[in-house]
Amino acid sequence: MRLPSALSFLVDKAIDVPDGDAFLTALAAALVADGLPLTGGALTQAAPHPVIEQRIWLWRADTGRVIEALGLAGPLDPGHAHPQPAHIARDWLTGLGAGGVQEDFAGGPSDAAMLAWTANRPFSETESELLREVARFAVAPLALLAARSTLAALLTTYLGRRSAAQVLAGRLRREPGETIRAALLFADLRSFTELSESTEAKDVIAALDAWFDRVAGAVHAFGGEVLKFIGDGVLAIFPIGERDAAGACDAALRAVAAARAGMDHLHHVRAAQGAPPLSFGMALHLGEMLWGNIGTADRLDFTAIGPAVNLVSRLEGLCRPLSHTVLVSGAFAAETTQPLTPLGEHKLRGIAAPCPVFTPQP
Repeated sequence: MRLPSALSFLVDKAIDVPDGDAFLTALAAALVADGLPLTGGALTQAAPHPVIEQRIWLWRADTGRVIEALGLAGPLDPGHAHPQPAHIARDWLTGLGAGGVQEDFAGGPSDAAMLAWTANRPFSETESELLREVARFAVAPLALLAARSTLAALLTTYLGRRSAAQVLAGRLRREPGETIRAALLFADLRSFTELSESTEAKDVIAALDAWFDRVAGAVHAFGGEVLKFIGDGVLAIFPIGERDAAGACDAALRAVAAARAGMDHLHHVRAAQGAPPLSFGMALHLGEMLWGNIGTADRLDFTAIGPAVNLVSRLEGLCRPLSHTVLVSGAFAAETTQPLTPLGEHKLRGIAAPCPVFTPQP
């Protein structure tokens, strides 16, 4: 049986397509080969993500390129809703073609997968029927694409980008892992136990979320990666590779400055609510750590271990005794281009050699 190019692609090849971008590009090319005068196309799929509700891929024929738009979950702020994802695709396609927009669900409406197309003239009945058949044949490969996306999103949300990539690559056994050279950041709330004892649970969770938002948001903004949330602490890295050690250290210091600015704003908000400020400490170090699968035979965790991890966590413990919010190790200070103030050498618990300690200048 001879099938149109688009249906043949969906039956024979679509199952191996890695993402929505590649899927829409290949499907559009097949439809053009079938003689449809397309000027644009769109694919909308649900996205299991804490912030993103739907992903929309938009293809235009004149460039052959795909851009991606995101439908965000929740309102921008009270009284201001995000644009509906379906409207994003339809409005964009309306500007590309003179023939109107044809939209077809790939599956039932509850599946939230939709294909939409426009052309330089109205579609004939035969062409419209082919597009409806395309949506019907696309159900299975799009369901597989959605399953892959769901798995990747869930793993990234709960494990972080680096660990998620390892799990998706099939690393499911205990093994030494990889050695990472990076600028390390360890940040921790102070007196959190007392706060937990004197505050309602929902307010404690809100405070933790606000704290993590400020620190993790700043880390990600400057190219770092959060490896672990440890109670009320955060372990993050700025890997050395695409940038050198000085670049990684400078980025880490900029992230710390941004996090502190965010916490200053949070303190004003909490003060207006009659809540106490959240005191915290941050430490920065430069070194190597081992990142790998550790645990029991059937319950594993990607964990960072090594002298560098020990040192940065111990260094943060000096923040309160030295009355500084941010402390920097000698190894970190030797690489950064930012000005620092020396605080002398200090003994760290469990670390044999004294550590030269610095703090950023105001």
